[in-house]
Amino acid sequence: MKSITISSLAELPTVAEQLLYFANGDRFFVFEGEMAAGKTTLIKVFCSLLGVHDVVSSPTFSIVNEYESPNGTVFHFDFYRLKNIQEAFDIGYEEYFYSGQYCLVEWPQKIEELLPEKYTKVEISLGEDGSREFRMTAVGRG
Repeated sequence: MKSITISSLAELPTVAEQLLYFANGDRFFVFEGEMAAGKTTLIKVFCSLLGVHDVVSSPTFSIVNEYESPNGTVFHFDFYRLKNIQEAFDIGYEEYFYSGQYCLVEWPQKIEELLPEKYTKVEISLGEDGSREFRMTAVGRG
């Protein structure tokens, strides 16, 4: 596990770099945190680090957005509005999750039983002073 606390969003590029390093080649990431914790904001910076030039926005209504990068395709999921697990099956989640491409998942608790065995989890929490803590965990990796 690795933990980073920042006091300003200007420090997010450092968090993104540390996340990429911590993942050690893993391409599947889940982002947990309360509403407005900064999941999408971190994902925007992370996508920029990966070389995505498209506008990165939350796929709240489309469930998944797709971006191209020099490192391959990046799939960005937001399962917040999922009504049931069948909706994940309906979008063909398996094709995305097991594509070998980058998968960035917001609100993974909605589809927990569908997550792969190995992934990098990022838990974001807000401090009373406006700081943000990012806890990175390698799930399923020795």
